[in-house]
Amino acid sequence: MNRYSLLLITSMLLVGSNVGIGKSIVEYVPVPLFALLRFVIAMAVLWPLLRVAKLRRVKRDEWINLFLQALFGTFGFTLLMLNGVQRTSAVAAGVITSTIPAVVALFAWLMLKERPNGRALASIALAIAGVVVINLAHGDPDASGVSSFTGNLMVLGAVCCESLYIILSRRLTQTLAPIDICAYTHAFGLLLMLPFGASALLHFNFHAVPAGIWTLVLWYGLSASIFSFWLWMKGIRHVPGSLAGVFSAVLPIAAAIYGIVFLGERPTLAHGIALACVMAGIGLASLKVRRTPPVAS
Repeated sequence: MNRYSLLLITSMLLVGSNVGIGKSIVEYVPVPLFALLRFVIAMAVLWPLLRVAKLRRVKRDEWINLFLQALFGTFGFTLLMLNGVQRTSAVAAGVITSTIPAVVALFAWLMLKERPNGRALASIALAIAGVVVINLAHGDPDASGVSSFTGNLMVLGAVCCESLYIILSRRLTQTLAPIDICAYTHAFGLLLMLPFGASALLHFNFHAVPAGIWTLVLWYGLSASIFSFWLWMKGIRHVPGSLAGVFSAVLPIAAAIYGIVFLGERPTLAHGIALACVMAGIGLASLKVRRTPPVAS
């Protein structure tokens, strides 16, 4: 395994562990406030990229695309994912999140008319089966009357948002640098999240939150917006796309380990079956097709 493969694995480890870290944080910090802080932290690092000279070179249709990416991939994804993990387990959220490659293939088929081959169709079917298994085995409602079924649907909504982000980014990566796309979409995300988080910011008792949770907030803002993004973009340049898909399997494993070790969660048989379906789909879609040379007649 080369160092570029290790970069991809590390990126997926960060993404997977952030599922559980987000669940730990929203037990103390309201989702709108936490989401706002994530963008504030990201922009505190990315703001030097927002130079006026560079901004003027971005075309109008690119700005529209960037806004849509921010609406789905940063704003929508963050709100749905954080609200989702608040209502379901980190293990379930990790399994559902790992269906992103299959959902991207499905959306590319529906929106871009990119007809998938048989292996891609099987991968999509297995991912859907995994999500169905988890939702059929949802837990009892909690004290507020909300069951994990609601949380699972929110996480699935976040997966759809992230998949739309990936679809929209295909064209922009041909004209804009990936790190610039990251900066512009997070700037839009900050503006979109500001009305939601401002009210919570004014009425929240910051002293009631343990110092360790604030450390997790800082880490989440940096790792979710910058570290995992940079590691993935750095590694994907040197690793075939078919092989990169296999590394998505690290995501639910990282989420499950965090949930079991730090949150005291216990995986069920349904989680195992769902994970097996999703992982089988990722592996199937990532298999290289062996070309058989034609037989001389």
